[in-house]
Amino acid sequence: MPNEKSVQDARSFDDMVGIHAALVEIIAVMNRPQRDDEILARAGVRLDRALFPLLVGVQHFGPIGVMELADRAGRDHTTVSRQLAKLEKLGLIERRGSVSDHRVREAVLSAQGRSYTDKIDSARQKIGRTIFASWEDEDLTTFARLMRKFADDIKDLPTEE
Repeated sequence: MPNEKSVQDARSFDDMVGIHAALVEIIAVMNRPQRDDEILARAGVRLDRALFPLLVGVQHFGPIGVMELADRAGRDHTTVSRQLAKLEKLGLIERRGSVSDHRVREAVLSAQGRSYTDKIDSARQKIGRTIFASWEDEDLTTFARLMRKFADDIKDLPTEE
């Protein structure tokens, strides 16, 4: 006869499998190039799809250096450096010396870049309203709170060497 701990461990394992499966599905949907195209079209923004996640990364994490942005985007730092140069040439970001390390140049949104990301955020809001239209307010509030908790906990998880 299983003891209480083994039943709880089995439930936790099933929960983890379900959570992982849901995350894999969400990531697969969010990584589809067509999703980026849809958001850009709804936002009325013309931008090379390869630059889109970097612009949003600068929005959320800036001021940010090339190495950190490359790490967050899962791209090579030389590629990210070239793509940031393109964003700068388009007038969407500005690069300046880091306050804490003068050897590092950090990217920040320009006024035009902020205008683009505001339009992108508005398009995401419209898509989100469609996705969550049938959800109860309380469920959405709980989901948002738990997603933030999960994001904070996973971000702070130490990696094993």
